[in-house]
Amino acid sequence: MGGVPPLDAAACLSAIARRDRAADGRFVYAVCTTGVYCRPSCAARPARPENVSIHPTCAAAEAAGFRACRRCRPNEASGPERQAEAVARACRLIEAAETPPALADLAAAAGSSPSHFHRVFKQVTGVTPRAYAAARQAARAAEGLRQAATVTEAIYDAGYGAASRFYAAAPGRLGMTPTAYRRGGEGAAIRFAVGPCSLGHVLVAATDRGVCAILLGDEPDALLRDLQDRFPKAALTGGDRDFEALVAQVVGLVEAPGTAATLPLDIGGTAFQQRVWQALRAIPPGRTATYAEIAQAIGAPSAARAVALACGANRLAVAIPCHRVVRQDGSLSGYRWGVARKRTLLARERGNGA
Repeated sequence: MGGVPPLDAAACLSAIARRDRAADGRFVYAVCTTGVYCRPSCAARPARPENVSIHPTCAAAEAAGFRACRRCRPNEASGPERQAEAVARACRLIEAAETPPALADLAAAAGSSPSHFHRVFKQVTGVTPRAYAAARQAARAAEGLRQAATVTEAIYDAGYGAASRFYAAAPGRLGMTPTAYRRGGEGAAIRFAVGPCSLGHVLVAATDRGVCAILLGDEPDALLRDLQDRFPKAALTGGDRDFEALVAQVVGLVEAPGTAATLPLDIGGTAFQQRVWQALRAIPPGRTATYAEIAQAIGAPSAARAVALACGANRLAVAIPCHRVVRQDGSLSGYRWGVARKRTLLARERGNGA
């Protein structure tokens, strides 16, 4: 950690007293009466402050004559880091397997009991090993649908033992039948309309299940190309009078994003994405939450990065309010439809925006 500013002794002692995991990696502390150095989060009995010395690195503590604590192992990867690596290895095993591995096999590969591994996996990823395997299997099937000679071939190539299992979940995951998806949306009826709004233009698209896209942008043609790229062979038709009423609802939501959204939605997405999007809809209008807070809310405190990716995958602007998510320091992070639009939406919800 060469080049870092001097450590604040009082702040370090406070972190040690709290056993603050967030301070791990920033410094270690040594106890002169035991000759041992530890992580700030070490569960060892608290030492008297006058017996404690602060060191920026493990090497510095060892150069001062101290040895590593055998309990917290400060000179090795932290517990959360080891857990994250074990889960990452399990994810790679799931992704490489033709059929989803059994929980017992995944736990054995991680050197853990099935119950402990199940708990750790869900904590890190936000979903259970079974749900993760199901999502990866469905994703493989979706990818194969565009290339396989038949739908059945794609389903079995993805590792499904019975086609019925995939068909049961297909409408929710694909937004249409597997056959229509394989053909780039061929035969699927998607109504759409593009209209002006105070944030530029808005495209609204819907299947018979509900609104499947609300896209914001400057150019109507670019919005339409986005929709066409997703379903190049779908039957895209302009909305009728009833559909125009739906578009008016969406425009009203853009103009007053703090109002309750009662739109029928065809959300789709993976199990994890749906959990994130549900958490976004629970954020009160005018309030914000960080990616880490959302991860905590869905029971996956280590999945802040995955939460950010799920926010980026949201195709339902305003209806699923990813504009209410901010960086850890409260600043506005990247927004699929532009940070300026994000700032405006938040200002309107707080009652101080035009």
